[in-house]
Amino acid sequence: MSENRRVALLLILPTILYLLVFIGYPLVSTFIMAFSSDEGFLGNFRQLMSNKDFWDALKNTVLLTAVIVPIQLVLAIGLALFINSRFRGYSFILYVAAIPLALSDVTAALMSYTIFAPGGYLNKILINLGLIQRPMYFFGFMYKTREFWIIALTEIWRATPLVFVIILAGLQSINKEYLEAAEVFGFSSWRRFFKITLPLLKPSIMSALLIRTLFAFQIFGVAWLLAGRDIPVLAGETYYWYTQMNNPNVASSYALIIALVTLIISYFYLFGLRSKHLEEGVRA
Repeated sequence: MSENRRVALLLILPTILYLLVFIGYPLVSTFIMAFSSDEGFLGNFRQLMSNKDFWDALKNTVLLTAVIVPIQLVLAIGLALFINSRFRGYSFILYVAAIPLALSDVTAALMSYTIFAPGGYLNKILINLGLIQRPMYFFGFMYKTREFWIIALTEIWRATPLVFVIILAGLQSINKEYLEAAEVFGFSSWRRFFKITLPLLKPSIMSALLIRTLFAFQIFGVAWLLAGRDIPVLAGETYYWYTQMNNPNVASSYALIIALVTLIISYFYLFGLRSKHLEEGVRA
């Protein structure tokens, strides 16, 4: 073996060891536990599929993802266009908009609870203004619809800056000459956006959608802290079965289902949408 190859192997050895110890071993263990059951090879999955909580968790996870991601994308594009106009004081707005990136999902959930709890800031303000006589309730089994929207609102506020940063980076990479040429040819602002800016933003939008959809499908902290099992989600059920039911086998089955769905989503974004984008580029 040449000296260069030996050095290269030594340099990547820590990475390989990290992947084997912290990703490879847990992944193999998860597979083994998921398919280990007294009821047969697929016993854990049969138990899981026959449980109403699984289907509720899947439904809620899909619904939250379907609500959160499109709203975040629209808000991120609007905010990125606003910041990219480079008005006076835009750097301060950029700083404020990026603050939620520093917050964990647990912190964001606790902040939401202090706002929407019966004794929280929202109820205090509304009572002091004389708009309501008694506190409004947003949490509890009887208020699951309200809980759902509080979870969605919290996640939108917490994670939109991630999408915004990706979109803003894509905007700033667009050659200004394209927009200037379009303006010379009499394109309106809306036409410039839909005919030039948006098509050139497709790679950034796809990247943002992929990252955000995967994270949204793995939502846990916000949903668990604000609603518990009132609104079950897949990651929450994984935690529940592992810690409270003391059944790591079923928990591993949940984990594998989450991994499978995220792989399908990744494949759709990376190959399905990417292929369409390349075909459009060839036709153009």
